[in-house]
Amino acid sequence: MTRTLRVAPSNADQARAWDGSEGEYWAQEADQFDRALRAYRTRFLDAAGIGPAERVLDIGCGTGETTRDAARRAGAGHAVGLDLSAEMLSVARQRAAAEQLSNAVFEQADAQVHPLPEDEFDAAISRTGTMFFADPAAAFRNVARGLRPGGRFVQLVWQVPQRNEWFTAFTTALAAGRDLPTPPPDAPGPFALADPDRVSALLTDAGFRAPHIEALTAPMHFGADPETAQRFVTGLLGWLLTELDEDARARALADLRASLEAHRTPEGVLYPSATWLVTTARC
Repeated sequence: MTRTLRVAPSNADQARAWDGSEGEYWAQEADQFDRALRAYRTRFLDAAGIGPAERVLDIGCGTGETTRDAARRAGAGHAVGLDLSAEMLSVARQRAAAEQLSNAVFEQADAQVHPLPEDEFDAAISRTGTMFFADPAAAFRNVARGLRPGGRFVQLVWQVPQRNEWFTAFTTALAAGRDLPTPPPDAPGPFALADPDRVSALLTDAGFRAPHIEALTAPMHFGADPETAQRFVTGLLGWLLTELDEDARARALADLRASLEAHRTPEGVLYPSATWLVTTARC
């Protein structure tokens, strides 16, 4: 029997993307996406403070690296990863099975409306996953419902685009001189939670304590060399090239390659990035 995915109507576009071509690409490139954020891994997990028998919810878990990390730390407990993408969850399950992590489980679900068991989890985590909710207020209320009183909620979200050179460099190159439309700052997308005041208000209104919001910076890794990085970035942002003519497309790719070459290091192609580490607890 096929299970129908329950999705908030406001998240329908996100579900189509993540359970479609976008999620498929992330599943195919799971290793590189995880490698890109690897410099934040330890700090993020340490902030979650996961104990050896705790129950952990991972929101927007993708291919499951953070869920598996949580499951290892909660050896006598368990970790539940939620995501909209069937393809990414398939990878997550395969990797958990390969590591024999029987306490890591994965569910295809929209965390904005998924019926979480009340007071079930000791901690909720999300590594760059909560910015895509159409209604983050509803999502955070639902997360609060699933956490026990005092349960922790730790998120890693992007700071503004201007502090993330990887984003500005890639979009400027691929725009090829065009003025790209700027979505509203609170629209679902990578930078929807870049305003700390907005994040704080959303969380406190949802039943959380005033959050501690810490600025972090770290290099993001986009490939071992510029050629590999260009393949990865054009796979991720290639939609920006679809309306360009042949000359403009060639210019855009040349500009991207020049930027990647300028960021080549012995450790790979690295760009500065900036995030907020948001830590709070249910009231």
